[in-house]
Amino acid sequence: MAQQATPYKVHLNLTDTDRSIYESLRMTVARHPSETGQRMISRVLAYALWYQERLAFGRGLSDVDEPALWHKSLDDRIEHWIEVGQPDSDRLIWCSRRAERVSLLAYGNTRVWASRVLPAVAGLKNLHIAALPQEPLDALAEALPRSIDWGVMITDGVIYVSDADVQQELPLEWLMGER
Repeated sequence: MAQQATPYKVHLNLTDTDRSIYESLRMTVARHPSETGQRMISRVLAYALWYQERLAFGRGLSDVDEPALWHKSLDDRIEHWIEVGQPDSDRLIWCSRRAERVSLLAYGNTRVWASRVLPAVAGLKNLHIAALPQEPLDALAEALPRSIDWGVMITDGVIYVSDADVQQELPLEWLMGER
């Protein structure tokens, strides 16, 4: 019998001073059995970073034809395709052909990945890539509670995540394009 996804209740008090967005967001995020805590947290942070009213989680790991997140127009065109992790250049090119805008929130040791992938996708004008620092991401993913209540503030290219006990600072490194 296949393992089921684990649901996480997430409440984000989002303050994005760069885009003048102030929202209280509640959602249920399904964590695929093979998904790491870092990947799930990256999906939640990508949701906060590129938040729009119709932004939705895709099936991601369960369906390779869907992204981690996407924003569709009212006529079902994909306006913004959002990936997380370290996809190969073929995947990024494939994604860029399906959406008006493609964003990637990379995490992990991105130095080797970037040297291999970025030259191959340099010509894609609709691709934007940001990298998260590993240490604070690992701290957020450690002992992840099933009910997450975070204050997320985004200002000057830095994501600040705080809960009742601690605050993590995640400065974004833009490898390609911009937010």
